[in-house]
This record gives sequence, structure tokens and C-alpha cells, in this order.
Amino acid sequence: MPAAAPPLCLVWGPRGHGVTDYGSDVAAAARRRDERTRVVTVTGLAAARGAIEPGERVHLHATDRLLGSSLEDAADTVEALSRFCRLTLTLHDLPQDSDGTKYDRRVAAYRRFFGAAEAVAVNSEHERLLVAEHLGDALQPAVIPLGTRVPEAPDGDDPAAPTDLVVLIAGFVYPGKGHEVALRAAAAAVASLRAAGRPVGTAVVRALGAASPGHDGDVTALERLADDLGARFEISGFLDDDVFAHRLREPGIPVAAHEHVSASRSMLDWMEAGRRPLIVRSRYSDEMDRLRPGTSVLFDPPELADRLLAAWEDPAGTRMTPGHPLRPDLAVVAEAYLHWWRGMPR
Repeated sequence: MPAAAPPLCLVWGPRGHGVTDYGSDVAAAARRRDERTRVVTVTGLAAARGAIEPGERVHLHATDRLLGSSLEDAADTVEALSRFCRLTLTLHDLPQDSDGTKYDRRVAAYRRFFGAAEAVAVNSEHERLLVAEHLGDALQPAVIPLGTRVPEAPDGDDPAAPTDLVVLIAGFVYPGKGHEVALRAAAAAVASLRAAGRPVGTAVVRALGAASPGHDGDVTALERLADDLGARFEISGFLDDDVFAHRLREPGIPVAAHEHVSASRSMLDWMEAGRRPLIVRSRYSDEMDRLRPGTSVLFDPPELADRLLAAWEDPAGTRMTPGHPLRPDLAVVAEAYLHWWRGMPR
């Protein structure tokens, strides 16, 4: 008997959203490995319902912010979807203590996501533990790591390092992303270099992306802090995919200092550009370091200024050797999804 066809891969949300784009990448990779994979892009429940045959198997990469104007609306959407299809989910942005006043509501919503789905996957062992710690240890999601778009670090020229000490942070600007921490550490590193007589310029933190909606005030606060520190904060604004990929290669020290991370596609963005970012140590970054050794430099927060100083002195250390392995890539991840789906009841 031939294997059952893969589920319909529902790509939900606007292009440019990390979860939407990753779901699209996985769906396309699954289709390359099994041409029976059907992929449909939708922006809401009505469009999804029109694309799905009653009782069809459907897979969706989901996070609450994509699915409704509130956490409760998002859970309502998933439950409504599950009533006319056989739904499996990959959940992103799992609840954790740092959710603050929204914690109880996020826990309730994600428990409803689990209740609506026939099966759930997450993107890291760290997230599986978040599920056990915050949603209930009886829940047992599959773990399928995030996949890179390329299997190995690309070739690339090493541009001349700037005199300024430039820190690059990829993605949206919002509280807890690490911009403030990086500004303070960069200013401290520059002070140390000047005290040692090194010919360093200004401390610069450059955000490669736009302010997250509603967070323009955070940009203003970062600019003021930079002025107080004798540093500079720059923000690129929105970048399309090609420009963003190009900017990741520019001179500077790549840093990922998220205070609270569930799983991070932006870390992979750096690696796909051939960069070795400085990444704040956490349970998740430790796991990723084991999965893709040699692709990052982990630091504890008090070490960041010293790490920036060392990277300014040796900018080659911020770049990987071309050909360095980055797997699991999307082809490996797609095969893992196909294997997971094949193991489910027809």
C-alpha cells in the first residue's frame, strides 16, 4: 500500500512574518521531497476554510499573534479550524515566565491549541521542556529543529573592518531584544580599547530592521541612551529579503542577545550569511551550539563587553570558514516532517 499523501500545508499570515515565512519554507521543502504535498497560502479563517476539503489532513505553523487580535481569538480560530479538518500544528513562541501579565492567558490559549490538534511539534528540545514546565508534562510534542535554507556556510569576501566598534542586531526592535545591553557593552568595550591606546572610533549599535509595531518610542529611548553613553544607535528600517541578506554580511560584530527566546530564526539568518554571531547563553542557545557546533560564540551577559573587544581586535572570528556545515537544513527538516506525518493514523 502506498504511503498516505502529506497533509495540506497551510501557510497563514503576511509575507515577512517569521513564522509565516518559515512555514512556507518547510512546505516548499516538503513538496520538493514529495510532489503530492499541497501548499496553500491564506490570511484568515474564511480563506482557509475555502481551501480545505472536509476532513482533510492539514498542517499549520502557528503562533498566537498570527491567528487573532487577542489570545482568545487565536484559540477560537484554531478550534474552529480543527472542526473541519484533521489538524496538526507546529507551535512557535511558547509561553514562559517572561510573558508577564499575559502569562496566564497565553498558557490557556496554548493549552487550547494542543486540545484542538491531533498532534503538535515544536522546534527545539528547549521548547519541549517549556511545554512540560508551563502547559503540562502530560503533553508530548514532537521535536523538529529549525532548518537552514543552505546546508553550509557560503563563500564571501572579508570586507575591511571599520574603525568604529559596530554591533549588528538583526530583526525588529522591541524591549528585551538586546539593543540596550549591546549599547552599554559596546560603550564599555570602546572605553577599554581607548584606555589601552587602541585606535578605536565610536561605539555603534546598528539595528537591521524596523521598530516592532507600537515600539517607535523604544527607538527614541535607545537613541537617547546612546547619546548619554557617547555612542550611536542606528536603525535601518524595513529591509526586503535580498537587502537584509546583504546587510548581514556587512562589517561589524553580529550579536543575538534576546533576553527571552523560545526558538530563533534570526540566529540562523546570521549563519546562512556565513557569520558567527555572539549569542547570549541560554538553554536554547546551548542546544543550538550542540546541534551546529562552531557556528556561534556563546557568552554570559557580564562577558559581552570583553567579547566585543576581542571581536573588534579579530574580526575574522565573526565569520565562518566557507563550507562549514549548517545542517540540519530544510531538506533534512522536511524529511523529518514527512516521517512524522507518515507515522500518524490515516
